[in-house]
Amino acid sequence: MTTREELLAKAARPAQEALRLHPYYRGKIQVLPKCAIRGLADFAVWYTPGVAAPCKAIQARPELVWEHTNKGNLIAVISDGTRVLGLGDIGPHAGLPVMEGKALLFKYLGGVDAVALCLATKDPDEFVRAVELLEPSFGAINLEDIAQPKCFRILDTLRGRLGIPVWHDDQQGTAVVVLAGLLNALEVVGKDLRTARIALIGTGAANVANYRLLGAAGVPAGNIVACDSGGILYPGRGDIEVQSEAFADKWRICLESNAAGATGGIEQALAGADVCLAFSRPDSDTIRPEWVRAMAPDAVVFACANPVPEIWPWDAAAAGARVVATGRGDFPNQVNNSLAFPAIFRGVLDVRARSISDGMAVAAAEELAACARERGIRADSILPTMDEWAVYPRVATAVGLQAQREGLAHLSLDRDALMARATQLIRTARESTEALMRDGLIPAPPAEG
Repeated sequence: MTTREELLAKAARPAQEALRLHPYYRGKIQVLPKCAIRGLADFAVWYTPGVAAPCKAIQARPELVWEHTNKGNLIAVISDGTRVLGLGDIGPHAGLPVMEGKALLFKYLGGVDAVALCLATKDPDEFVRAVELLEPSFGAINLEDIAQPKCFRILDTLRGRLGIPVWHDDQQGTAVVVLAGLLNALEVVGKDLRTARIALIGTGAANVANYRLLGAAGVPAGNIVACDSGGILYPGRGDIEVQSEAFADKWRICLESNAAGATGGIEQALAGADVCLAFSRPDSDTIRPEWVRAMAPDAVVFACANPVPEIWPWDAAAAGARVVATGRGDFPNQVNNSLAFPAIFRGVLDVRARSISDGMAVAAAEELAACARERGIRADSILPTMDEWAVYPRVATAVGLQAQREGLAHLSLDRDALMARATQLIRTARESTEALMRDGLIPAPPAEG
């Protein structure tokens, strides 16, 4: 039997390997040509003098930029480093490994080219202006690791100003995977999403987005009890009311949720709850086992703080939780937005969508859940894993079709065309990486020691 000490040692291993391998590779992404270079004469086509012809064509018809350049498959991953993982405000330099990792996943899992950009400002207006200036070069924008409440303002402002999709993955991407996992977890325990009592532990970017997407999926607001560091949210939270302009989303949750009028803290929020969705501080003592025992029978616990969950999964299971998920890939049931964002951006780019709606996010969640159900779900397997690569073209297709239904797409493609395009681009990205590894152009990791 695996001991607690062995489990904790296993949990520490990814960090140890990251410190060993990051300096060996000096980052995780690089730029490679995508056009044929048969000889020196080709540079006269790809650069001067030949390149002037597509420049003039785009000047005459600006929409041709999508045909003559990589704009239609290129996004920016942009952060100010103010809330990186569970580490807090570590700054743009320290946040760069995360943004590079995100770019790696975009390419390998979605066939999407991504550039990691960390901005040296904490001012939301400067941040917004910088992103506005970048719009001509990119087909979409992925915001990442920005502290609240400015993350909400930045997202809303940019979505209103830019003609390309803007997505905050800590909010929207997380919510997609949470909804997918929750649909299947409740299927396993025989409960209904629309009648389950749901406790949100933490009301940062992730759980604010979870609240909104749960509503879009049909969950009554009154069935949700949210709790932040000051306690349960309800209309009597004067500390939030006095900051209601800056924390508009939290104040809205105070007014709409918690039909039973519960007060107190995490213990009271979890009492009798069917579901715990925890996205708070990375501390395994945030949620105590006795609080899990006081939840409803067949409870579902998502403890998703990174890198340390709010309660270790083995402790939650021992306390009676039937389905337990975390944000970590080294435990069963990883609730990780990496299952969603590469495919969502693939689908968005393939139909040249103007934005990403809640309807598109729900479509992604439902398709992701369906992929897992078709191959079989159980208490320790409620979601696909990142190595089930066929999931990504399916989710991309679902997103592209929903964008067209909502009138948000510039291009019209049927299901077969979308699936074929997504499959080809994702397969090419994976096989290119594997070919570089086979040829030694991406060296194998050094042995430990």
